[in-house]
Amino acid sequence: MISGGGRLVAALEAAGSEHLTWTIGRKSPFTCRFVPRLRRLVAERGVEILHARSRVTAWVAYLAWRGMPPGQRPRFVTTAHGVYSVNRFSEIMTRGECVIAVSESIRDYLQHSFPRADMARVRVIHRGIDAKQFPAGYQPVSQWTENWYARFPELRDKYVLTLPGRLTRLKGHEAFLRLLARLAANDAGVRGLIVGDADSSGKTYAEGLRQEAASRKLPVSFAGHRDDMRDIYASSDLVLSLSSHPESFGRTVIEALSMGVPVLGYDHGGVGEVLAGAFPEGRVAAGDEEALLASVREFRSRPPRPATPVPFTREAMLAKTLALYSELASASPPRH
Repeated sequence: MISGGGRLVAALEAAGSEHLTWTIGRKSPFTCRFVPRLRRLVAERGVEILHARSRVTAWVAYLAWRGMPPGQRPRFVTTAHGVYSVNRFSEIMTRGECVIAVSESIRDYLQHSFPRADMARVRVIHRGIDAKQFPAGYQPVSQWTENWYARFPELRDKYVLTLPGRLTRLKGHEAFLRLLARLAANDAGVRGLIVGDADSSGKTYAEGLRQEAASRKLPVSFAGHRDDMRDIYASSDLVLSLSSHPESFGRTVIEALSMGVPVLGYDHGGVGEVLAGAFPEGRVAAGDEEALLASVREFRSRPPRPATPVPFTREAMLAKTLALYSELASASPPRH
């Protein structure tokens, strides 16, 4: 594994993997210096699969790969994780000998956005969550519950609607505040919970949300970044996904559903795809705030029980990815 490092490196190495810390994903002309370095590493280690998972690293990997004699090249794989801007820079994600799309929505996006892409190379392998980390019926320990309500006493004995995700304009926080205002007009038992923080560029937006909520006296709490999402899901009555633009995959949707917590989400992109496969009644037409309000009221009066387990698991994702690696490694490499 080659990356710029991060909080998961220790776990990766503890599991027996080797990690090389290179600033290979930095958007800088100096990143090109890694092309010959990577080419040498691939040749010296006898690498069989070269897998790039972001645009800058894909360019470095592709240039290193193309610079090798055809008979000595590893198999080149890319994974398209997101809805990228449509340009030549992003098109590199379609240049793998095999291109993994993390959802059918991303496959469709690649097909419509990059006409030169060879769609025969695209393989859909859905992202997945560790169901053991988000088990159905899980309940927080009493100490966590005590600490939680000491920090957020206003949530106790309320019908809690949780909106997880970074504080950015794309995640639907304004729609969430409008929803809470309408619910609170005749239902004092509802409380909203926003879980997530803003990055450095979104601090002004986040502060604006807090000010709006305070000035309108909306029933909402801001929890900031949390590492105890399993406990928060278990303490929620309903989880929402209201992104204004289609997302590649609905991770928070699957995490909540895996625990048996109902979800309402806009029916587009990966979220709509996940809900269609795991909890169809949770789909709401994208941007339809009237339908969203009606669905919340329906779920409040007659709470649904999502079926578990959910189909989108990490085990399935890993098995399909390893099967693809085996398939590529055992096949004769094409002479590009």
